Amino acid sequence: MSTPAELRTALADRLAGDGVLTEPGWESAARAVPRELFVGRYFAPVAGSVPTAYRPVREGEPGWLEGIYSDETLVTQLDGRIRPDDVAGEAATGIPSSSSTLPSVVLRMWQQLGVEAGHRVLEVGTGTGYSTALGAHRLGDADLTSVEYDPVVGAAAAAALKAAGFSPRLVIGDGLRGDPEGGRYDRLIATCSVRYVPLPWLHQVRPGGRILVTLSGWSYANALALLEVTGPGEATGRFLADQSSFMIARPHDRPPRPTLDLLPGEERGTGLDPAVLDGRTGGWVAQLAVPGAIRTGVGERQILWDLATGSQARTAPGPDGGWAVTQRGPVRLWDRVERALRCWQAAGAPPQDGFGLTVSAAGQRVWLGAEAGPGWDLPI
Repeated sequence: MSTPAELRTALADRLAGDGVLTEPGWESAARAVPRELFVGRYFAPVAGSVPTAYRPVREGEPGWLEGIYSDETLVTQLDGRIRPDDVAGEAATGIPSSSSTLPSVVLRMWQQLGVEAGHRVLEVGTGTGYSTALGAHRLGDADLTSVEYDPVVGAAAAAALKAAGFSPRLVIGDGLRGDPEGGRYDRLIATCSVRYVPLPWLHQVRPGGRILVTLSGWSYANALALLEVTGPGEATGRFLADQSSFMIARPHDRPPRPTLDLLPGEERGTGLDPAVLDGRTGGWVAQLAVPGAIRTGVGERQILWDLATGSQARTAPGPDGGWAVTQRGPVRLWDRVERALRCWQAAGAPPQDGFGLTVSAAGQRVWLGAEAGPGWDLPI
C-alpha cells in the first residue's frame, strides 16, 4: 500500500510530465502540501444514479487515499450543509456546495496569475484550504489573505492549514466584497465562479495588478478570464484557453425555481443545430446571449427558461428535417441565442481565448475578437 508521500510524489510527477507544472516553486508546493489534511473526508458520485447520489468516503476506507491523490475534484459538502460525516446511510443526494478542485486546475491557475516575490495576494474562496496551502508554501504566509463565505468550511480549512504548518491571514466573510479591511493587492485569484466581476475587487487590486477569475452563469457554462486592472473600477483582459469549473459564488447562484411546465407557444423553423449548445464555447455564447435563463436538455432537444419573465424556448427535430423551435413569453430566447451563435460562427467559431472582457463604470462587456467587435453585456 502506497504512503501519502509516495502518492503525492506520483501526482506531482504526472502533473510535471503533462506540462501542468512549469515553475519550480509551484512544483515544490505540489510535492510538499499534504492534500489528505485538507480532504480527510469527501463524497464520491454513485455511477448511474439519477439524480446523482454521493457516497461518503471516510479516512481509512479502501481507495480513500488514492482518491485524494487522483487529479479529480472532490466534493466535500452538499446543499450548503451536508458533510460526509452527516450521512447515516450509504449515500445522499444534493447539490455540491463545496469541494477541493482538481490539483492540476489549481496549480495551473496559480501559475497563470503571474505571482512574483513580494506580491500581496487575495484569494477569494478558501474552500478546503488546499489551494491556500499551495499559495502559502510558494509565497509565504505574510503576503496571502484568503476569504471564505461559509464559517463551517472556513473553520475546517483553518484547522487543516494549522496542522500543515501554514498561517496565512484567513477571513470569514463575503469574498465578493474583497478584503473587509480594504488594502492594496497585487493579485487576486478566485476559486469560485461569478456571473460578473465584483466591483470591490477592482478597487482593491492596484492598477497594473491582475485578477484571475472564472465567469459562469445560470446555465453553468464557464470561462476563465485573466484581467489587468487599468484604474480604480476598471480592467480589461482576455479569456484563456484552459478550462476551469468552480462552484458559483452563492450570492451569484440562480434562485430557487418552481417546476418547469412546458407551455404552448409560437413555432418556427431554425437552421441552427441546437446541439451546438452542448459544446463548451457554444453553450457559453448562448449563456452570454440570455444570461437570465437556465438551460436543460441535450442534442436536438434543448430547453431555455428565463427565470425573471417565465419566457421559454424549446427545440426539437423539424417535421420535414432540420429543427424547430417553440417560443413563448416577452423574451424570445432562441432568437437571441441564434443571433449570438451565428455571430460567433461567422467569426470562425473561435474557442474561448478568442474573446475578451472589459470592465468599466459603463458596465461589463464580453467581446469577440477585438474590443470594438461584437459583444454581450454581463448581468450586473
